[in-house]
Amino acid sequence: SLNRGFTEMHCMRGHSNFVSCVCIIPPSDLYPRGLIATGGNDHNICIFTVDSTAPLYVLKGHKNAVCSLSSGKFGTLLSGSWDTTAKVWLHDRCMMTLQGHTAAIWAVKILPEQGLMLTGSADKTIKLWKAGRCERTFTGHEDCVRGLAILSEMEFLSCANDASVRRWHISGKCLQVYYGHTNYIYSISVFPHCKDFVTTGEDRSLRIWKQGECAQTIRLPAQSVWCCCVLDNGDIVVGASDGFVRVFTESSERTASAEEIQAFENELSQASIDPKTGDLGDINAEDLPGKEHLKEPGTRDGQTRLIKDNGKVEAYQWSVSEGRWIKIGDVVGSSGATQQTSGKVLFEGKEYDYVFTIDVNENGPSYKLPYNITDDPWLTAYNFLQKNDLNPMFLDQVAKFIMDNTKGQTLLNTNTQFSDPFTGAGRYVPGSSSGSSTVPGADPFTGAGRYVPGSASNAVAPMGGVDPYTGTGAYQSAAAKAENIYFPKKDAVTFDQANPTQILGKLKELNGTATEEQKLTEDDLIMLEKLLSATCNSSAETPTPQQLQTLWRAVNYIVFPALDILRLSVRHPTVNANFCGEKDHVQFIRLLLKFLNPGGKQANQLLTLRALCNCFVNQAGQKLLMEQRDEIMTQAIEVASGNNKNIHIAFATLTLNYAVCLHKVNNTEGKVQCLSVINTVMEVVQDLEAVFRLLVALGTLISDDTNAVQLAKSLGVDSQIKKYASVSEPAKVKECCRFVLNLL
Repeated sequence: SLNRGFTEMHCMRGHSNFVSCVCIIPPSDLYPRGLIATGGNDHNICIFTVDSTAPLYVLKGHKNAVCSLSSGKFGTLLSGSWDTTAKVWLHDRCMMTLQGHTAAIWAVKILPEQGLMLTGSADKTIKLWKAGRCERTFTGHEDCVRGLAILSEMEFLSCANDASVRRWHISGKCLQVYYGHTNYIYSISVFPHCKDFVTTGEDRSLRIWKQGECAQTIRLPAQSVWCCCVLDNGDIVVGASDGFVRVFTESSERTASAEEIQAFENELSQASIDPKTGDLGDINAEDLPGKEHLKEPGTRDGQTRLIKDNGKVEAYQWSVSEGRWIKIGDVVGSSGATQQTSGKVLFEGKEYDYVFTIDVNENGPSYKLPYNITDDPWLTAYNFLQKNDLNPMFLDQVAKFIMDNTKGQTLLNTNTQFSDPFTGAGRYVPGSSSGSSTVPGADPFTGAGRYVPGSASNAVAPMGGVDPYTGTGAYQSAAAKAENIYFPKKDAVTFDQANPTQILGKLKELNGTATEEQKLTEDDLIMLEKLLSATCNSSAETPTPQQLQTLWRAVNYIVFPALDILRLSVRHPTVNANFCGEKDHVQFIRLLLKFLNPGGKQANQLLTLRALCNCFVNQAGQKLLMEQRDEIMTQAIEVASGNNKNIHIAFATLTLNYAVCLHKVNNTEGKVQCLSVINTVMEVVQDLEAVFRLLVALGTLISDDTNAVQLAKSLGVDSQIKKYASVSEPAKVKECCRFVLNLL
């Protein structure tokens, strides 16, 4: 009847190859009925509204098949691909790429706690990601991880080609391993409001697990049961390799008619079971009993029993609810597959009919050649030679080898033989590009003269005239009620404090102990003194090229005090243009990154961070630092993960200066990196001045940008900063935090 059945509403089209995965994006203000996302072997993700057959938009960026999708809060979507990466999308933009797996990512899930994501891969591992960084790797599975399911904020399940299910705590501990399937497990889904779950796999079965035990096994008339899903009403939906979707229920109101159930049983009884799959254990037909064996009742639901009837081996399964044995198929000889299990071999996380080992010459290395019987032997041979840089003259030889060793096998009639929707049973051409994702094009913030920095600060001065960055926080919170004086910040924050006498004294002291070839002459020291004077005082003198050459030598030889002179002098337009300009910027940034090395001295790391902050005061410095943002921030966050308070303040200032630039240009990728960085560093920073600067950076990044607000929410930034809303002193921390929380 209609109330039990499902009606096809639409047939949606948008992919040019297999659809590998489907996912619902929950309703939002913009799309009150939610959206449907589909991933395909054409490397794309299509997003559909419920009412349309054509995509609303298409997400492009993966370099290979997209085989898993998961939706989170605030419109985020996580995708996993054969290109070994996962990507986080917000609406129609890629926000970040998760890189770290060494083989195809078959499963992805967004955890309920904001900002946490899981990926399961053919490299046999599961990774937990927070704000785009890998926090933990879970090892234990002995083969490709195929499915993930969330139990709670702290626990999740995984299933794999090793025929096991594992329950994990997000701390990394494996809590339990469940065995029952006899072959690959493809899919896992959890019942609402409890820890019971269902699994499906390559052993023709759907299995229902309760209290950690396999409580029921339902056989299907198809070898591969690709996917399962538990509906809100507790019904179980499965999709199988015979092209049917079936729904199983405990509800008597929704149970199919007697005719439909009989038709299902007839179909099941006519199925043929290949003994090679191992689904039924080792079979010796001679030792099997006859039909009288079925008079004895079974001992548990799903128990299988083999009998011999008129020379044929038949398989039956016990149904506890009906108290009878149901025939689940005839056991037949081998189907001619050469591999165990599904007749497929896994290679680099993808399935093939054959994987040959080729020795090109006796002493050289051997190469793996994957091949599907649907592939063209010549094209496969050509791709194999290209991929491994082998001589093209081997082409005939390799193609002949493939044909000889596959004995001319071709794919069976497609009406009876369904292919894996993930691997397309050979639709994938080995050697085709699967390179990992590269960073998108250059930063838009490089147009000459696109942004002219103001020479003077135009921020509104707080009451009492105390600058919130350098003051002691002694201003009244009443001012904040009237106006947000903290963000968006318009100008770079710099480190201007200087004691030239002390700096020069230290420089001379260290110069005295330097080796002869590294020693600075008296003239050099006088030049550096003049340079300090020209850049620290508002004197009319302009730094000379000779002074800058001397500084460059000093920074290379007598690092510590010379770096401090660099920090101060790089604020001067002449020095900034010289070091950060087109001519010398590569050497300059390499030098600073060398001193920022996480294994280096903390004093040098601190001065380098401060020098980088001061580069932002002039246009050449801004342009250079924006171009090198990814590398600088990646190295800086390593340094900031320690517990040095001054380094934390310098790092927070660097992030804030990046936020100032990013607020002026619409660079989503840059904002994503800074938001992730703020989220990560907030966990280790204790100093309230550093916290304040990070809060201003956060406020600046999300001001006037709804996408950035949603991204910050999805990373769980609000829960990370809430505690600062109740800080009593300095008041600026509490006030700024409240302004940020208002935006979120």
